[in-house]
Amino acid sequence: MTQDENAARAAVLATLDEPRLMHETGIAARVAHVAEKVLADLGFRLVRVKISAQDGCTVQIMIEKPDGTINVDECELASQALSPVLDVEDIVKQAYRLEISSPGIDRPMVRVSDFLRAIGHEVRVELANPLDGRKRFRGEIRAVEGDGVRIARNDARPDEDAEPLLPLKDIGEARLVLTEALIRESLRAAKAAAAAGGASAQESEEGESAPETEAPEAPRRGPGRFAKGVAPKAKRIMPAGVHAAFKKSPTARPGKPTK
Repeated sequence: MTQDENAARAAVLATLDEPRLMHETGIAARVAHVAEKVLADLGFRLVRVKISAQDGCTVQIMIEKPDGTINVDECELASQALSPVLDVEDIVKQAYRLEISSPGIDRPMVRVSDFLRAIGHEVRVELANPLDGRKRFRGEIRAVEGDGVRIARNDARPDEDAEPLLPLKDIGEARLVLTEALIRESLRAAKAAAAAGGASAQESEEGESAPETEAPEAPRRGPGRFAKGVAPKAKRIMPAGVHAAFKKSPTARPGKPTK
């Protein structure tokens, strides 16, 4: 299967309701259950929920659109929608910092479409159930075949399968390895997205059928963010894997989430 065919297959699978291959446990699972519904209403997908002791307690929610992109303004929109819902549900009992972010370049691989988009790149995989006595694998993604993903291992011994087919249902954790090739591809995707956005804007300006309307005043989201009479900057579209995040203030009162 060619790269274009893989991309086309990934695009077909990448929908709002494409299921994740792995799921959180405990409190993170309860946060994920609530977050998935809120994000779906916004047109976003949940990637992962992680609760850590950073800054006392941080609830990190990774999100993306079905095409794998997200930008900072969309992260902020998701934060504004999720924060009051999580307040009402009161899942995390202690004070916490809510962080909404993109998956990043070395992203977690949580859906079949993630593996299809990353064919040719290196991945680390940890299985929930051992395959041939081994749980941890590292190698280049070769293909998604049926219910498994085939990788080419670079650390296989002579007596081991150099291209094992890892069952998707047994994957407990998977993440892309940050390599020069992965970074170059992300930069190319960013340039292509920027060029496409610029071309679309120019066509809109030059189109004869485009109605002339007065630009609405930009919404005020914080002191100094938008100067009166000055149009806000165009939102940047982030390519798949490019990190974008919106973090709440680090201060919080005991027992309440950060505002």
